[in-house]
Amino acid sequence: MLPSITANGMREIDRLMVEEMGIGLHQMMEHAGRNLTEVARILLGGELTGRKIVVLVGPGNNGGGGIVAARHLVNGGASVAVVLAQAPPRLKELPAHQYAALNRMGVRIGVFDSGETEELAAWMGPSDLVIDALLGYSLNGPPRGAIAGIIRQVNGIGHPILALDLPSGLHPDTGEITDPCIRAAATLTLAVPKCGLLVPTAKPYVGRLWVGDIGVPSSLYRRLGLSIGPLFSRGAIVPAEEGWR
Repeated sequence: MLPSITANGMREIDRLMVEEMGIGLHQMMEHAGRNLTEVARILLGGELTGRKIVVLVGPGNNGGGGIVAARHLVNGGASVAVVLAQAPPRLKELPAHQYAALNRMGVRIGVFDSGETEELAAWMGPSDLVIDALLGYSLNGPPRGAIAGIIRQVNGIGHPILALDLPSGLHPDTGEITDPCIRAAATLTLAVPKCGLLVPTAKPYVGRLWVGDIGVPSSLYRRLGLSIGPLFSRGAIVPAEEGWR
């Protein structure tokens, strides 16, 4: 069986990484965004040049990972548009820092911070891929407000979606599908799969599951009772079905 971790377990991993290992959230965010870029590249056949990618960004650290990915995607030759679910002044500290860097690159950015998101589809236009970085493992109840509106609009458009860590609206522990919930073609989860991703009923929303390295040492997993070997010996991203053979 694949190992998995609860949301509280992942919070503890994040705490230990910062407080005991001295590895900051900004470093982990950079790993997450770069790994997300590589999965996007794979899904698009190995080439980013000229591909149209839309990145959905929430106000928290999951959104920060999406912004990092947007930066790397632009550097890789993709045409990127970013959808913010909160106005820039309401972003948390690290995502705000990432946003400032991205904004200097002249990337097309739209703010859809109200529940009225009917114009989103027209603003996005045709896309080769949509990246979901709206909500992370700290989901507390069904998505609300602008985020809920964005999810409904994007699901209705039908573009392929790549989710970061877990599809927005999927409960990280139980796999409950809240209303609304992103229906992803693929998901890149970070460090180790969240328990909810492995629930069979979640599969249609998770799609193909990948796992990305954010630099967590095995010793931290052992402190939480998880036995995880050299999962990333062949690269920083691995398909979940191959990682634990």
